[in-house]
Parts: sequence; C-alpha cells; structure tokens
Amino acid sequence: MLCASIVGFAQNLRSGGELKPEQAIMDIRHYTVALEVDPETKSIKGYTEIDLILASASPVLLLDLWHGMKVEQMTVNGKKETFNHSENDLITITGSKPFAAGKIKINVVYGGIPGVAVRAPWDGGFTWSKDSKGNPWISITCQSEGAKIFIPCKDHPSDEPNEGADLIITVPKGLSVAGPGLLKKVTESKTTSTFHWKTNYTISNYCIVFNVGKYTVAERTYTSVLGNKIPMEFYVLEEHADKGQHHLEVLERTCHALEKYFGEYPWAKEKIGIAETPHLGMEHQSMNAYGNQFKYTKVGGEDFDWLLTHEFGHEWWANKVSNKDWAHMWIQEGICSFGDALYLRELEGEEAYQVRMRRNAMSSQNVKPIVQGEVVDSDETYHADIYGKAALFMHTVRYVIGDSLFFPILKKLATDPKYTYDNTVTTDDVEKLFSTDSHTNLKPLFDFYLRTTQKLEVNVKQSGEGKYAIKLTNFDGMKLPLEVLVDGKVTKIMVDKTAIAFESKTMPQIDPKGFYLKRVVME
Repeated sequence: MLCASIVGFAQNLRSGGELKPEQAIMDIRHYTVALEVDPETKSIKGYTEIDLILASASPVLLLDLWHGMKVEQMTVNGKKETFNHSENDLITITGSKPFAAGKIKINVVYGGIPGVAVRAPWDGGFTWSKDSKGNPWISITCQSEGAKIFIPCKDHPSDEPNEGADLIITVPKGLSVAGPGLLKKVTESKTTSTFHWKTNYTISNYCIVFNVGKYTVAERTYTSVLGNKIPMEFYVLEEHADKGQHHLEVLERTCHALEKYFGEYPWAKEKIGIAETPHLGMEHQSMNAYGNQFKYTKVGGEDFDWLLTHEFGHEWWANKVSNKDWAHMWIQEGICSFGDALYLRELEGEEAYQVRMRRNAMSSQNVKPIVQGEVVDSDETYHADIYGKAALFMHTVRYVIGDSLFFPILKKLATDPKYTYDNTVTTDDVEKLFSTDSHTNLKPLFDFYLRTTQKLEVNVKQSGEGKYAIKLTNFDGMKLPLEVLVDGKVTKIMVDKTAIAFESKTMPQIDPKGFYLKRVVME
C-alpha cells in the first residue's frame, strides 16, 4: 500500500495550473513551518502557520496539501474550524460564517510519512539516505510537485510569501539542518537539536525546504560587486570537510562572473549558501542543493563545476526573477542556461561561448513550443527546449539588437523592482522590456521562436553563374540582420521575404557563426 501511494505521489502531483477562484483572493504573506523529522520512521510531524490577506469575504479557505499527510487540527485566527482534506490534495476550511476580508492566520497541525522521491530532483519528494558513515542524510525536492508535498500552502508560482518564511526543524542530536535565510537559533535537548532558519525575502514555495545531515560548515566572506560583505556557507558532509573551502573558491568565481551580467547577488542581506545533498542539485534560495560529488572540469584553466554554476545562476533566474505561471518557465531555465554560457565567455572568450551556442542549436528538439499558453502546469511546460533552445533564443536577441543594448537590458530585467522579488513576470513582460528599451518591435521574433516550433527558413536561389538571391520564407513582421560568408568575407545584410541579389564566386554560407536556429534551402 505504501509503495503504491509513493509511486502515485511521484507520478501525479503537479504544481500550478489554473488558479482556483478561492485562492485567487488570497495573498500569501508568510509561512512558518515547524516540524520534527524522524529518520528512523521516515516521518514528520508538527505544524505550518500561514499568514495571508483575503481580498474579499469568502465562505471557505482553500489550501493545497498532499492527501498522504494527516491533518489533526485546523485553526483560523486562533479559532478551531471545520475542514475537509480530500484525496485531490485540497484542504477546504469552512467557517460557521464567511471569513472576513483582511488578515488571516491559519494554523495546520499535521504529520505523516511524506512521499519519497523516486528520481530526485526531477521527481520530487523526500530522499532518506545515509552518508558513508551511516549517518542520516535527508533532502527535499519539489519544484514540479510544489511544497504541498509536505507543507499546507497555496501552490501557485504567482503568489510567493512577501514577508518570507521561518523554518523551525527538529532533528536527532548530532545532525544539522541547512535552510534558507539566516540561522537565528539552535536549541538543544538531550536527544534533539532544533534549527530555526528565517528569510525575510519573498521566496518560491518549492524553495521552502531543508536538508539534514552530519554536516560541518565551511565558511568564507564574499565581497559583492557593490562592495557588500556577504557570508558564504557550505553545509558539507563531515567526511568531505577537506573539500569545503576549495568548493567555495569555485563558487566565488562563479558569483563574480554572474554579477557582471546580472547585478549583485540577490540575497546579499542574508547569505550565499549551499548544502551537500544525496541528489544532483536544485536552486533552493540562499541554500542551493549540491550533489555533483566535486566533479570538476577546467574552464579558463580553473576548476569548474557545471552543476554548481547552473544552480547558482538560478538565484537570479527563478528565485529573484520568478515566473507568474509555469507557462513561462523558459525565463528561469533558459536565461539561467544562457548565463552558463556567459560564464564560459567570461573565462574563455567569445569563441568558446559561440561554440556552446552552436551546440545548443544542434540539440534543439522542436517537438513542442517553449511557451504553450498563459496557464500551464509544471509537468506540461517542462521539456528540454526550455533550457538549450531558450538560451539560444537569448543569443539570437543579443545578435539582433547588439551588445550595447542587449546587456544593459538583460541586467535591467535582473535588477529592476518591476521584474524582481515581489513581482513575477511573463514572456510578454520580457518581450516588452527588450522591445521598448531597444526601440525595436521584437514581438515577431519572440512569438516565432518561443510560441512555435519553426526554424527560420532562409532561401538561397542561384539565378546564374555567380549570381544568387536570398530571402526569408517563413518569418514576417520585421527585418532581421543576417551574416553571409561570400568569397571569404562576411557581409551583414537585413533580410525579410523580399529577395536580395548578390554575387559570389563560391557557394555562400549563411549565418556561419550560428546566431539563429535555422534551415537553409538552396535552389
């Protein structure tokens, strides 16, 4: 029975989707999660407190929580209320009279055996593992499923708690808990340790998680691009303690490179944090999960960890700049992947970056559009092209408008309050910013590459000896710059569906550096 429920849990839970009317009027302000974690029984128990503002009176309050958790008690503003916890993972709270508009505090007492991650982090849940010494080693992943796997919450990316979250986690004595924000207090008893982590920043609910292990903490101080001193902390297994300081050096190099393009590290008032995990990794705000086992390669002659860099890039793209709906997940995954290429550019130069972009073009699948609508759940939106093809699209935009415009606009997207922290974004928001600030209508380009599976089709027709004509056949709305290699010399022309004639003694090469995902038709 337990195995069946775990399999069902892993396969069927989805985050986001159509926002329920009962939740649309809820503005989540803060979560307090207080749980006891028992590695022996693989269970949790405690409470979650949700502070919210109700926009209008409502006969019910609606929360998401996996039905495998057992709710013992429900109070609203200190008063016990009737509730129903259904198998479709919803808690419906019904008052004796409608709940009034204004501030609401819900306290849910619950517990149980949470679902186990079958293939973390892609299939989320709890991972109950052990290190090589036999010590408990526990992690949680829930990007696709949402925090409802173990926390009563409003499970929709459009509503993050504006005033942050508190995690008060109790574990067997001798273990440590790594969490988001700042460690406020550790309380010891004869048999347990309670770690109180607090973040005042807004935070995605899938980042309101923790890791447990026999950790030691490697520490370092980072000086940001704005001169702020930020603590760096790596919760590394004791058996890997000797690797901690060097790993922070690698991370520091990554942070310096990304700050150049995206602005100061987003959580400067708290910390730069990572925790070693039994799964590969995940972008958990100010405490990134890391499980790549210190497999370094060389970039620019320095040790490099692709996983460390990619997940850390999500501190900007996902955690600071967050999607209003999972439909727009490319913004966090695609621009973060583009940031991976910018790190390569920073340490090894433009040509290394260009090679990466050409590889992205070759690996693009084009099975379904990157943006499939405005309301899409986490499972529907997730496919490979939101990474590589979306990164290549940013490369295309860079080429179309030029570096002098592109890089300042990209940094503006990562730093302007209109697009960050409390404010979530959509594809249209990104397009309008780039179009407005570049004084170019880029909507046709955004729609073509993000909302269709087409490749740019370039037609080259030979009309005589050494005579050619070039045009686009499937793209409307704007002229595009295009490089053509003619007789050993690269020429840039502006193309649309009107043929442009030129002469060449040799067969022309179209877009030789690979700025576009394209198909060239020679006649």
